[in-house]
Amino acid sequence: MKLAILSRAPRSYSTQRLVTAATERGHEARVLDTLRFSIDLSGQEPDLQYRGRPLDDFDAVLPRIGASITFFGLAVVRQFEQMDVYTPSPSNGIANSRDKLRAIQILSRHDVSIPATTFVRDRADVLPAIERVGGAPVVIKLLEGTQGIGVILAPDTKVAEAVIETLQSARQNVLIQRFVAESKGRDVRALVIGDRVVAAMRRVAKGDEFRSNVHRGGTVEAVELEPEFQRVAVQAAQIMGLRVAGVDMLEGADGPVVIEVNSSPGFEGIERATELDIAGAIVDYVASQVAFPELDIRQRLTVSAGYGVVELAINEGAALVAAGTTIGELREMDIAVLTLHRGTTVIPNPRGERVIEVDDRLLCFGNLEAMRRLVPGRRRRSQLRLQPLPDAAIDDA
Repeated sequence: MKLAILSRAPRSYSTQRLVTAATERGHEARVLDTLRFSIDLSGQEPDLQYRGRPLDDFDAVLPRIGASITFFGLAVVRQFEQMDVYTPSPSNGIANSRDKLRAIQILSRHDVSIPATTFVRDRADVLPAIERVGGAPVVIKLLEGTQGIGVILAPDTKVAEAVIETLQSARQNVLIQRFVAESKGRDVRALVIGDRVVAAMRRVAKGDEFRSNVHRGGTVEAVELEPEFQRVAVQAAQIMGLRVAGVDMLEGADGPVVIEVNSSPGFEGIERATELDIAGAIVDYVASQVAFPELDIRQRLTVSAGYGVVELAINEGAALVAAGTTIGELREMDIAVLTLHRGTTVIPNPRGERVIEVDDRLLCFGNLEAMRRLVPGRRRRSQLRLQPLPDAAIDDA
Protein backbone atom coordinates (compact mmCIF):
# COMPACT_ATOMS: atom_id res chain seq x y z
CA MET A 1 0.00 0.00 0.00
CA LYS A 2 1.19 3.48 -0.87
CA LEU A 3 0.01 5.85 1.85
CA ALA A 4 -0.10 9.64 1.83
CA ILE A 5 -0.13 11.38 5.21
CA LEU A 6 -1.32 14.98 5.04
CA SER A 7 0.54 16.91 7.72
CA ARG A 8 2.30 20.23 8.18
CA ALA A 9 4.19 18.80 11.17
CA PRO A 10 6.24 15.89 9.78
CA ARG A 11 8.24 15.62 13.00
CA SER A 12 5.23 15.46 15.31
CA TYR A 13 4.83 12.31 17.40
CA SER A 14 1.65 11.08 15.70
CA THR A 15 2.93 11.65 12.16
CA GLN A 16 6.25 9.94 12.86
CA ARG A 17 4.50 6.98 14.48
CA LEU A 18 2.27 6.52 11.43
CA VAL A 19 5.27 6.56 9.11
CA THR A 20 7.13 4.05 11.29
CA ALA A 21 4.12 1.75 11.62
CA ALA A 22 3.51 1.77 7.86
CA THR A 23 7.17 1.12 7.05
CA GLU A 24 7.39 -1.76 9.55
CA ARG A 25 4.45 -3.39 7.78
CA GLY A 26 6.05 -3.14 4.35
CA HIS A 27 3.98 -0.18 3.15
CA GLU A 28 5.31 3.00 1.57
CA ALA A 29 4.37 6.13 3.51
CA ARG A 30 5.00 9.71 2.44
CA VAL A 31 4.29 12.85 4.49
CA LEU A 32 2.86 15.64 2.31
CA ASP A 33 2.45 19.28 3.33
CA THR A 34 -1.26 20.01 2.93
CA LEU A 35 -0.69 23.58 1.77
CA ARG A 36 1.63 22.57 -1.09
CA PHE A 37 -1.16 20.95 -3.11
CA SER A 38 -2.82 22.47 -6.15
CA ILE A 39 -6.27 21.22 -7.06
CA ASP A 40 -6.31 20.54 -10.80
CA LEU A 41 -9.72 20.71 -12.48
CA SER A 42 -8.45 21.52 -15.96
CA GLY A 43 -8.39 18.00 -17.38
CA GLN A 44 -10.99 15.36 -18.09
CA GLU A 45 -10.44 13.73 -14.70
CA PRO A 46 -9.94 15.31 -11.23
CA ASP A 47 -6.28 15.55 -10.33
CA LEU A 48 -3.86 17.05 -7.83
CA GLN A 49 -0.49 18.75 -8.23
CA TYR A 50 2.05 18.64 -5.41
CA ARG A 51 4.83 21.23 -5.29
CA GLY A 52 3.98 22.08 -8.91
CA ARG A 53 4.26 18.52 -10.21
CA PRO A 54 1.68 15.80 -10.95
CA LEU A 55 0.91 13.79 -7.83
CA ASP A 56 2.02 10.18 -7.65
CA ASP A 57 -0.66 7.51 -7.39
CA PHE A 58 -1.60 6.71 -3.80
CA ASP A 59 -3.80 3.92 -2.47
CA ALA A 60 -4.92 5.76 0.65
CA VAL A 61 -4.62 9.11 2.39
CA LEU A 62 -4.57 9.89 6.11
CA PRO A 63 -5.46 13.54 6.80
CA ARG A 64 -3.80 15.18 9.81
CA ILE A 65 -5.20 18.64 9.14
CA GLY A 66 -4.78 21.46 11.66
CA ALA A 67 -7.77 23.62 12.54
CA SER A 68 -6.16 26.73 11.08
CA ILE A 69 -6.16 25.27 7.54
CA THR A 70 -9.45 23.38 7.68
CA PHE A 71 -10.98 25.03 4.58
CA PHE A 72 -8.07 24.29 2.24
CA GLY A 73 -7.42 20.94 3.85
CA LEU A 74 -11.00 19.85 3.24
CA ALA A 75 -10.72 20.87 -0.41
CA VAL A 76 -7.63 18.67 -0.79
CA VAL A 77 -9.31 15.69 0.90
CA ARG A 78 -12.38 16.13 -1.33
CA GLN A 79 -10.15 16.01 -4.38
CA PHE A 80 -8.56 12.76 -3.18
CA GLU A 81 -12.10 11.41 -2.77
CA GLN A 82 -12.98 12.44 -6.33
CA MET A 83 -9.90 10.51 -7.42
CA ASP A 84 -11.24 7.42 -5.57
CA VAL A 85 -8.38 7.36 -3.05
CA TYR A 86 -9.50 5.76 0.21
CA THR A 87 -9.47 7.74 3.47
CA PRO A 88 -10.77 6.74 6.91
CA SER A 89 -11.40 10.44 7.58
CA PRO A 90 -13.62 11.66 4.73
CA SER A 91 -14.11 15.37 4.14
CA ASN A 92 -17.69 15.43 5.40
CA GLY A 93 -16.62 13.77 8.65
CA ILE A 94 -13.81 16.27 9.21
CA ALA A 95 -16.15 19.18 8.41
CA ASN A 96 -18.85 17.86 10.77
CA SER A 97 -16.48 17.40 13.70
CA ARG A 98 -14.53 20.65 13.23
CA ASP A 99 -17.66 22.79 13.55
CA LYS A 100 -18.61 22.36 17.22
CA LEU A 101 -22.13 23.67 16.64
CA ARG A 102 -22.69 21.42 13.64
CA ALA A 103 -21.35 18.42 15.57
CA ILE A 104 -23.72 19.06 18.48
CA GLN A 105 -26.63 19.55 16.08
CA ILE A 106 -25.94 16.18 14.46
CA LEU A 107 -25.44 14.30 17.73
CA SER A 108 -28.60 15.84 19.23
CA ARG A 109 -30.71 14.03 16.62
CA HIS A 110 -29.42 10.61 17.66
CA ASP A 111 -29.43 8.42 20.74
CA VAL A 112 -26.25 10.09 22.02
CA SER A 113 -26.18 12.00 25.31
CA ILE A 114 -24.64 15.49 25.03
CA PRO A 115 -24.50 18.42 27.50
CA ALA A 116 -27.54 20.68 27.26
CA THR A 117 -26.42 23.33 24.77
CA THR A 118 -27.69 26.63 23.37
CA PHE A 119 -26.40 29.01 20.72
CA VAL A 120 -27.54 32.65 20.62
CA ARG A 121 -26.36 35.95 19.18
CA ASP A 122 -28.66 38.63 20.61
CA ARG A 123 -27.76 39.90 24.07
CA ALA A 124 -31.41 39.69 25.15
CA ASP A 125 -31.35 35.93 24.54
CA VAL A 126 -28.34 35.17 26.76
CA LEU A 127 -30.12 34.95 30.13
CA PRO A 128 -32.93 32.70 28.86
CA ALA A 129 -30.28 30.53 27.17
CA ILE A 130 -28.38 30.09 30.43
CA GLU A 131 -31.60 29.10 32.20
CA ARG A 132 -32.44 26.56 29.49
CA VAL A 133 -29.22 24.64 30.12
CA GLY A 134 -29.87 24.55 33.87
CA GLY A 135 -28.42 27.85 35.08
CA ALA A 136 -24.95 28.76 36.29
CA PRO A 137 -22.30 27.52 36.44
CA VAL A 138 -22.11 27.10 32.66
CA VAL A 139 -19.39 26.24 30.19
CA ILE A 140 -18.78 28.75 27.39
CA LYS A 141 -17.03 27.43 24.28
CA LEU A 142 -15.60 29.15 21.25
CA LEU A 143 -16.66 27.33 18.11
CA GLU A 144 -13.12 27.49 16.76
CA GLY A 145 -11.27 26.50 19.96
CA THR A 146 -8.92 23.51 20.19
CA GLN A 147 -6.93 21.72 22.93
CA GLY A 148 -9.02 23.37 25.64
CA ILE A 149 -8.35 26.90 24.36
CA GLY A 150 -11.53 28.96 24.29
CA VAL A 151 -13.33 26.85 26.91
CA ILE A 152 -14.40 28.91 29.93
CA LEU A 153 -16.25 27.93 33.12
CA ALA A 154 -18.48 30.81 34.25
CA PRO A 155 -19.36 30.32 37.95
CA ASP A 156 -22.39 32.60 37.97
CA THR A 157 -24.81 34.31 35.61
CA LYS A 158 -23.21 37.76 35.73
CA VAL A 159 -19.79 36.40 34.85
CA ALA A 160 -21.33 34.34 32.04
CA GLU A 161 -23.10 37.39 30.63
CA ALA A 162 -19.90 39.45 30.75
CA VAL A 163 -17.79 36.74 29.09
CA ILE A 164 -20.33 36.12 26.32
CA GLU A 165 -20.79 39.83 25.65
CA THR A 166 -17.01 40.32 25.45
CA LEU A 167 -16.50 37.40 23.09
CA GLN A 168 -19.40 38.38 20.86
CA SER A 169 -18.12 41.95 20.66
CA ALA A 170 -14.89 40.44 19.30
CA ARG A 171 -17.01 38.66 16.66
CA GLN A 172 -16.54 35.27 18.24
CA ASN A 173 -19.30 32.65 18.10
CA VAL A 174 -19.86 30.85 21.40
CA LEU A 175 -21.83 27.89 22.70
CA ILE A 176 -23.40 27.84 26.16
CA GLN A 177 -23.40 24.39 27.77
CA ARG A 178 -24.48 22.82 31.02
CA PHE A 179 -21.59 22.18 33.39
CA VAL A 180 -21.49 18.45 34.15
CA ALA A 181 -20.33 18.83 37.74
CA GLU A 182 -20.23 15.11 38.50
CA SER A 183 -17.38 14.66 36.00
CA LYS A 184 -15.13 16.48 38.52
CA GLY A 185 -12.53 17.69 36.05
CA ARG A 186 -12.22 14.31 34.37
CA ASP A 187 -13.08 13.00 30.95
CA VAL A 188 -12.48 9.89 28.88
CA ARG A 189 -10.84 9.78 25.44
CA ALA A 190 -11.80 6.72 23.38
CA LEU A 191 -9.81 6.00 20.23
CA VAL A 192 -12.19 4.54 17.65
CA ILE A 193 -10.98 2.67 14.59
CA GLY A 194 -13.65 1.26 12.31
CA ASP A 195 -16.39 -0.21 14.47
CA ARG A 196 -14.51 -0.67 17.74
CA VAL A 197 -12.70 1.18 20.50
CA VAL A 198 -9.06 0.11 20.35
CA ALA A 199 -7.86 2.09 23.36
CA ALA A 200 -9.11 4.49 26.01
CA MET A 201 -7.67 6.75 28.65
CA ARG A 202 -9.00 8.91 31.45
CA ARG A 203 -7.71 12.48 31.61
CA VAL A 204 -7.70 14.25 34.97
CA ALA A 205 -7.42 18.02 35.30
CA LYS A 206 -4.59 19.55 37.29
CA GLY A 207 -5.51 21.26 40.58
CA ASP A 208 -8.55 23.54 40.30
CA GLU A 209 -8.46 23.45 36.49
CA PHE A 210 -11.69 21.96 35.10
CA ARG A 211 -10.26 21.31 31.63
CA SER A 212 -8.58 17.93 31.51
CA ASN A 213 -6.63 18.40 28.26
CA VAL A 214 -3.03 17.18 28.41
CA HIS A 215 -2.02 20.55 26.91
CA ARG A 216 -3.52 22.17 30.03
CA GLY A 217 -1.40 20.01 32.36
CA GLY A 218 -3.86 17.15 32.80
CA THR A 219 -2.66 13.66 33.65
CA VAL A 220 -3.68 10.46 31.86
CA GLU A 221 -4.25 6.85 32.83
CA ALA A 222 -5.34 3.81 30.84
CA VAL A 223 -8.94 2.73 31.42
CA GLU A 224 -11.08 -0.24 30.39
CA LEU A 225 -14.32 1.23 29.12
CA GLU A 226 -17.69 -0.25 30.01
CA PRO A 227 -19.68 -1.58 27.04
CA GLU A 228 -22.06 1.41 27.04
CA PHE A 229 -19.15 3.86 26.77
CA GLN A 230 -17.70 1.82 23.91
CA ARG A 231 -21.06 1.72 22.09
CA VAL A 232 -21.56 5.47 22.40
CA ALA A 233 -18.00 6.24 21.28
CA VAL A 234 -18.32 4.11 18.14
CA GLN A 235 -21.78 5.50 17.39
CA ALA A 236 -20.63 9.11 17.78
CA ALA A 237 -17.66 8.58 15.45
CA GLN A 238 -19.81 6.86 12.83
CA ILE A 239 -22.53 9.50 13.02
CA MET A 240 -19.87 12.11 12.28
CA GLY A 241 -18.78 10.01 9.30
CA LEU A 242 -15.34 9.11 10.69
CA ARG A 243 -13.63 5.71 10.73
CA VAL A 244 -10.73 6.97 12.85
CA ALA A 245 -11.62 9.39 15.65
CA GLY A 246 -10.95 10.42 19.20
CA VAL A 247 -14.23 10.64 21.11
CA ASP A 248 -14.18 12.66 24.32
CA MET A 249 -16.81 11.78 26.91
CA LEU A 250 -17.71 12.91 30.41
CA GLU A 251 -18.65 10.33 33.02
CA GLY A 252 -22.12 11.68 33.77
CA ALA A 253 -24.47 10.46 36.48
CA ASP A 254 -26.56 8.63 33.86
CA GLY A 255 -23.72 7.37 31.69
CA PRO A 256 -21.44 8.72 28.95
CA VAL A 257 -21.89 12.33 27.79
CA VAL A 258 -20.17 13.10 24.48
CA ILE A 259 -18.46 16.49 24.40
CA GLU A 260 -16.34 16.28 21.25
CA VAL A 261 -15.39 14.06 18.31
CA ASN A 262 -11.87 14.72 17.02
CA SER A 263 -11.09 13.85 13.40
CA SER A 264 -7.30 14.10 13.84
CA PRO A 265 -6.66 12.72 17.33
CA GLY A 266 -3.13 12.83 18.62
CA PHE A 267 -2.10 9.53 20.16
CA GLU A 268 1.09 10.26 22.05
CA GLY A 269 -0.71 10.37 25.39
CA ILE A 270 -2.93 7.36 24.76
CA GLU A 271 -0.10 5.20 23.40
CA ARG A 272 2.05 5.94 26.42
CA ALA A 273 -0.81 5.44 28.85
CA THR A 274 -2.01 2.17 27.35
CA GLU A 275 1.28 0.89 25.84
CA LEU A 276 -0.71 -0.06 22.73
CA ASP A 277 0.34 0.36 19.10
CA ILE A 278 -2.39 2.80 18.00
CA ALA A 279 -0.52 3.90 14.89
CA GLY A 280 -0.15 0.29 13.80
CA ALA A 281 -3.85 -0.37 14.33
CA ILE A 282 -4.73 2.63 12.15
CA VAL A 283 -2.38 1.52 9.36
CA ASP A 284 -3.73 -2.04 9.53
CA TYR A 285 -7.30 -0.78 9.28
CA VAL A 286 -6.52 1.47 6.32
CA ALA A 287 -4.75 -1.39 4.54
CA SER A 288 -7.80 -3.64 5.06
CA GLN A 289 -10.19 -1.01 3.68
CA VAL A 290 -8.14 0.51 0.88
CA ALA A 291 -10.19 -1.17 -1.86
CA PHE A 292 -13.35 0.53 -0.56
CA PRO A 293 -13.07 4.32 -1.02
CA GLU A 294 -15.81 6.44 0.53
CA LEU A 295 -18.61 6.98 -1.99
CA ASP A 296 -20.92 9.96 -2.22
CA ILE A 297 -24.21 8.16 -2.80
CA ARG A 298 -25.85 11.25 -4.25
CA GLN A 299 -23.22 11.46 -6.98
CA ARG A 300 -23.30 7.74 -7.77
CA LEU A 301 -27.11 7.56 -8.05
CA THR A 302 -27.77 10.48 -10.38
CA VAL A 303 -27.76 8.09 -13.35
CA SER A 304 -30.54 5.92 -11.87
CA ALA A 305 -33.67 7.75 -12.90
CA GLY A 306 -36.51 7.16 -10.48
CA TYR A 307 -34.29 5.50 -7.86
CA GLY A 308 -32.71 6.87 -4.71
CA VAL A 309 -31.92 6.44 -1.04
CA VAL A 310 -34.61 7.22 1.53
CA GLU A 311 -34.99 6.67 5.26
CA LEU A 312 -38.40 5.47 6.39
CA ALA A 313 -39.25 6.24 10.03
CA ILE A 314 -41.99 3.83 11.07
CA ASN A 315 -44.66 5.23 13.41
CA GLU A 316 -47.72 3.66 15.01
CA GLY A 317 -49.98 4.60 12.13
CA ALA A 318 -47.78 3.12 9.42
CA ALA A 319 -49.57 0.66 7.15
CA LEU A 320 -46.40 -1.46 7.08
CA VAL A 321 -46.83 -2.28 10.77
CA ALA A 322 -50.56 -2.94 10.56
CA ALA A 323 -49.99 -5.39 7.73
CA GLY A 324 -47.08 -7.14 9.47
CA THR A 325 -44.85 -6.41 6.50
CA THR A 326 -41.48 -8.15 6.28
CA ILE A 327 -38.22 -6.96 4.77
CA GLY A 328 -38.65 -9.54 2.02
CA GLU A 329 -42.00 -8.07 1.02
CA LEU A 330 -40.34 -4.69 0.54
CA ARG A 331 -37.88 -6.31 -1.86
CA GLU A 332 -40.83 -7.45 -3.95
CA MET A 333 -41.84 -3.76 -4.16
CA ASP A 334 -38.40 -2.95 -5.67
CA ILE A 335 -37.12 -1.61 -2.33
CA ALA A 336 -33.87 -2.92 -0.82
CA VAL A 337 -33.36 -2.29 2.90
CA LEU A 338 -29.68 -1.47 3.44
CA THR A 339 -29.80 -0.96 7.20
CA LEU A 340 -32.41 -1.40 9.92
CA HIS A 341 -32.14 0.80 13.03
CA ARG A 342 -34.06 -0.65 15.99
CA GLY A 343 -33.49 1.20 19.25
CA THR A 344 -29.72 1.36 19.72
CA THR A 345 -29.15 -1.66 17.47
CA VAL A 346 -27.99 -1.29 13.87
CA ILE A 347 -28.74 -4.30 11.65
CA PRO A 348 -27.01 -4.20 8.24
CA ASN A 349 -28.65 -6.04 5.33
CA PRO A 350 -31.52 -7.41 7.47
CA ARG A 351 -32.96 -10.80 6.57
CA GLY A 352 -36.12 -11.05 4.52
CA GLU A 353 -38.21 -12.73 7.23
CA ARG A 354 -37.69 -9.92 9.74
CA VAL A 355 -41.00 -8.16 10.50
CA ILE A 356 -41.06 -4.35 10.54
CA GLU A 357 -41.95 -2.85 13.94
CA VAL A 358 -43.02 0.53 15.33
CA ASP A 359 -40.09 2.96 15.76
CA ASP A 360 -37.90 1.09 13.27
CA ARG A 361 -35.92 3.24 10.86
CA LEU A 362 -35.18 1.73 7.48
CA LEU A 363 -32.41 3.03 5.24
CA CYS A 364 -33.61 1.97 1.80
CA PHE A 365 -32.53 2.08 -1.81
CA GLY A 366 -35.15 1.57 -4.44
CA ASN A 367 -37.97 2.89 -6.57
CA LEU A 368 -38.76 6.39 -5.29
CA GLU A 369 -42.43 6.21 -6.24
CA ALA A 370 -42.88 2.94 -4.36
CA MET A 371 -41.17 4.37 -1.28
CA ARG A 372 -43.19 7.56 -1.52
CA ARG A 373 -46.38 5.55 -1.12
CA LEU A 374 -45.03 4.06 2.11
CA VAL A 375 -44.09 7.34 3.79
CA PRO A 376 -46.57 8.09 6.64
CA GLY A 377 -48.28 11.48 6.77
CA ARG A 378 -46.20 14.24 8.32
CA ARG A 379 -47.19 15.09 11.86
CA ARG A 380 -46.97 18.45 13.57
CA ARG A 381 -43.83 19.08 15.57
CA SER A 382 -45.71 19.14 18.91
CA GLN A 383 -46.87 15.57 18.21
CA LEU A 384 -43.65 14.33 16.67
CA ARG A 385 -41.05 12.29 18.46
CA LEU A 386 -37.94 13.25 16.54
CA GLN A 387 -36.47 10.48 14.44
CA PRO A 388 -32.68 10.61 13.93
CA LEU A 389 -31.53 11.01 10.35
CA PRO A 390 -27.95 9.74 9.89
CA ASP A 391 -25.56 12.29 8.36
CA ALA A 392 -23.27 9.54 7.23
CA ALA A 393 -23.66 5.89 6.42
CA ILE A 394 -23.15 3.66 9.47
CA ASP A 395 -20.10 1.46 9.08
CA ASP A 396 -21.36 -2.11 9.39
CA ALA A 397 -17.93 -3.68 8.99
